[in-house]
Amino acid sequence: MACALGAAVCFGTATVLQAIAARSAAATGPGGDVALLWRALRQWRYLAGLALDGLGFVLQILALRSVPIYAVGAAMAASLAVTAVVAARLLKVRLSRVEWAAVAVVCAGLALLGLASGAEGDEAGPAGLKWAMLGAAAGVLLLGAAGGRLPERGRALALGLGAGLGFGVVEVSVRLIDGLSPGELFPNPATYALLLGGGAAFLLLTSALQRGSVTTATAGLVLGETVAPALIGVVWLGDRTRPGLGWLAILGFAVAVVGALALSRFGEAPVEAEESAVAPR
Repeated sequence: MACALGAAVCFGTATVLQAIAARSAAATGPGGDVALLWRALRQWRYLAGLALDGLGFVLQILALRSVPIYAVGAAMAASLAVTAVVAARLLKVRLSRVEWAAVAVVCAGLALLGLASGAEGDEAGPAGLKWAMLGAAAGVLLLGAAGGRLPERGRALALGLGAGLGFGVVEVSVRLIDGLSPGELFPNPATYALLLGGGAAFLLLTSALQRGSVTTATAGLVLGETVAPALIGVVWLGDRTRPGLGWLAILGFAVAVVGALALSRFGEAPVEAEESAVAPR
């Protein structure tokens, strides 16, 4: 569980650092996306954010190999709470009482999950699950193509949900990869599901945040990357709780996800949060 929480801290902090660098790059001169990215890459905050993203991904993989998927998914959603707290500190973003309460709720949910979570399941799942994950990854791309044609609110929700499902494919696929040798990786459909699902998720999330409501897109993301992967882990991969604490795990999972949904505006937090900080509450 420590690896999952560490990944959440890395991802949440990286979001703020990269936003600060991107804003600074935009303020130093005009230019297109490539020019802005080049200026951002020359700033230590952006590079530190990328390093934290890389470290967070490694910690997430380690977590998925040691604790149930439902615990890792809830922890990844909790990165929104980290972003909110770090933004309040570094960007002087003023959080409302409801948002501070949501941060506390997320922490409480994760604490309950930590108490109730058992060990990672050791079941391989149905024979066709690896191919199903590859098909799901392709389905994420189709969902993105269809969602991009919807009106703004529906588009943001569909793209955000698709991104969440893509990250969920990554979570499940990690568990379906038994070894890292080329002889085990290349013939395994889960390897390609992981790559396609992750790539599609980043593509859809970027599109969702650029073309619609950040809050709506992030809500879809949180739901997509938590609920379905958790069910797959429990039903097919053997994820369990400590004896007699199944109810506590369900409660903790629900509390953490609801708290994360309340912090959805921090999906691209610092930019939007800074604008809302000056608005009356």
